[in-house]
Amino acid sequence: MAHFRSLRSARAYQRAKAVAFVEQVWELTHALEKRVQLPLIDLPGFAGGEVASGIVLPRDPTGAARALRATWELGEGPISHLVRHLEAHGIIVALPRADEDSNTVDAFSTSQLPRPVVVLTSNRANDVYRHRFTAAHELGHLVLHGDTASGDTQQEREANAFAAEFLTPRDSILPELPTRTDFRRLSELRLKWGVSIDSLLYRCRELGLLSDSAASRAYQRLHALRDQPGFAPESITGYSGEQPVLLAHAFDLAASKTGLTVPALARELCWHVPRVRELIGMPDQRPTLKLVP
Repeated sequence: MAHFRSLRSARAYQRAKAVAFVEQVWELTHALEKRVQLPLIDLPGFAGGEVASGIVLPRDPTGAARALRATWELGEGPISHLVRHLEAHGIIVALPRADEDSNTVDAFSTSQLPRPVVVLTSNRANDVYRHRFTAAHELGHLVLHGDTASGDTQQEREANAFAAEFLTPRDSILPELPTRTDFRRLSELRLKWGVSIDSLLYRCRELGLLSDSAASRAYQRLHALRDQPGFAPESITGYSGEQPVLLAHAFDLAASKTGLTVPALARELCWHVPRVRELIGMPDQRPTLKLVP
């Protein structure tokens, strides 16, 4: 089942395009996996899981997040390189290039293929903290909703709760959160835990450290500070561990050991070469042209 987050704003053709994209991601994965052994799937509850078979996580979001942290031996502190962790546990992560549909079809995930797949979105790649929360949100869908229909707002709330607990465990973050609005402290925690100040303010309100009115005033103040150092969004470009690399590394290994080339892989898949390069994660080598004025 594919879990979309922007069903209300996405048109039917955009959803069909997203589904076609994830199917192509799987075709590419399958072609590479015939040549390279990818990490074993280690995701409790996933039907094809090779490592976590028999492990059952709690059904509540908070309990599931804590249990998955324990299963993956992540400890109780901040998680660095979140996307790399997903890939290391056998989850395929893809990040399509930006296009006109990027703002209406948000990230999504599916557990209906032989490997779980998470498709992140380029419209969040300019903010590494939103990008990380999105990845954790989709991981929550895979863990909690793999066998249920998508589109339920309750599922979205549950995936958000999972992501919050997975990235900032209550027992670890609570002693560090300020009991009043302190943006300097929140900015420090943003860097330490890899989550946005918005998420930290929500966590403060959720855990009873800020009242609804105090949180509302804090959000208004934060909006005014968006462009200031320590508050402005940061692109994932400087965070290699938050960029998908598994398929690219698999191709590089196949190329070095078997002589596989992009044109040969394109012929095998019956795709155009630029499409193969895009899904592997290679730079677009086509020249940029423009009309002469």
